[in-house]
Amino acid sequence: MDPHISIEREFRSQGFEGWLLGCDEVGRGPLAGPATVACVAFPIDIDWHDPFYALLDDSKKLTEKKRRAIVPEIELRAAAFSVIDITPREIDERNILQACLWGMKRASLAVISALNSPEAKDFHILVDGNKTIPNFDYSQTAFIKGDARSLSIAAASILAKVHRDDLMVAYDRQYPGYGFAKNVGYPTAAHRAALAELGPTPIHRQSFHVKK
Repeated sequence: MDPHISIEREFRSQGFEGWLLGCDEVGRGPLAGPATVACVAFPIDIDWHDPFYALLDDSKKLTEKKRRAIVPEIELRAAAFSVIDITPREIDERNILQACLWGMKRASLAVISALNSPEAKDFHILVDGNKTIPNFDYSQTAFIKGDARSLSIAAASILAKVHRDDLMVAYDRQYPGYGFAKNVGYPTAAHRAALAELGPTPIHRQSFHVKK
């Protein structure tokens, strides 16, 4: 991503001087495991010439090695960040879209609290996708493919992806036989075969038509 044509750059050129928070999620499609939401705010006076920012992109476009190398750099440069898991039960109760938007609200509020600025006008939330966060008292804009257009959304997508992948590796040890370390909960043929043989685990989403 070229940081000089990022969404953040556009907001600054239009005169917005407050905090820009980028939100993204991973794990909407799996049959098992949480969805994970992250929110990232980079400094207002971001160094546009720092070559690190050119490394940021949609997490799906990066190799696992690159994602893992970028995570500590994001954490070092961010003014604040938050990563939140939405449990399978919460997904079942709310549906996946509303659960992810609810998670973005929680993650954004955690970052806003960490930045310790009392005025709502000091924040604008950049949301990946075509839906903004409902019932939220902060200005926001949704961006389709925002993780390829915004530095902070891209950073959020990377944090969320690495965090969730690590969690699914841990679940693979807890619930062997489903291949979670490899499929990270997505409905591969091998995962569906394991479900047919072993039945669902406590981390499977019942609302996703998991069959025993």
